[in-house]
Amino acid sequence: MATPTLIALLKARGYRTESITVRQLMNHSAGLYDHGDDPRFIQAVLADPCHQWTREEQVRLSTQYAGPQSEPGSKFQYSDTGYVLLGDIVERVTGETLASVVRKELRFEERGLRSTWWELVEHPPSHIELRARQFFDDVDVTEVSATMDLYGGGGLMMSARDLASFAKDLFEGRVFDKPQTLAEMLLEGPHEGADAYRLGVSVSKVAGTVCYSHSGFWGTVVYYSPQRAIAVAGFTTVRNARPELASIIERVISDATDRTDLLSNLP
Repeated sequence: MATPTLIALLKARGYRTESITVRQLMNHSAGLYDHGDDPRFIQAVLADPCHQWTREEQVRLSTQYAGPQSEPGSKFQYSDTGYVLLGDIVERVTGETLASVVRKELRFEERGLRSTWWELVEHPPSHIELRARQFFDDVDVTEVSATMDLYGGGGLMMSARDLASFAKDLFEGRVFDKPQTLAEMLLEGPHEGADAYRLGVSVSKVAGTVCYSHSGFWGTVVYYSPQRAIAVAGFTTVRNARPELASIIERVISDATDRTDLLSNLP
């Protein structure tokens, strides 16, 4: 489990930490409150954009904002707090930084993800173009400290091309050494809401076919369609436009599905 300090914070707020599993953290059924989507957290970040957030601060805020949302393993509820705990677990188990573990285990260099790096923790590649600016409503948040979501909920910088490329590798079985690992990742759990989320990935239907997807807080969206073997990723500089971006990507996948169906029905 996580560090004793984080466990103590959760226990003091009424969480039954002895019943929370790593799988529950990954499929968001641990009953943890989501500090990352709480307006008070966003207000605190914008009020002091240079503040260097710590993992403990974020978990502490989560417990101050609210207590357990449900019994462990009973219901899906997305929580960045859970990802913060997962990041802590990875570092405790491996003795390495989360950034180094992710880069090594997912073999970024081997798969040619040359515009991908962990913000603040790693040096950005010298050859990449300038990063896109980011806006929250009318506020330019480009220079907000990446520590606000650096510990498991975010922090990974990459181009839309790299993101789509990685998604295609992942869902086509080229990331994990063992095929059963991907199968386990996509296994539907028994809890309420499990039909829409697996281990770290959303599930939905686009044009009648299953798609796996995920989005980033600031405006990143990626989809993969197993039936059509296509991955589509995009980024909007305006965070509030993220739903529109997701709709555009779904239309792209739907159009590709329609064209494929048309070709398959030709005499």
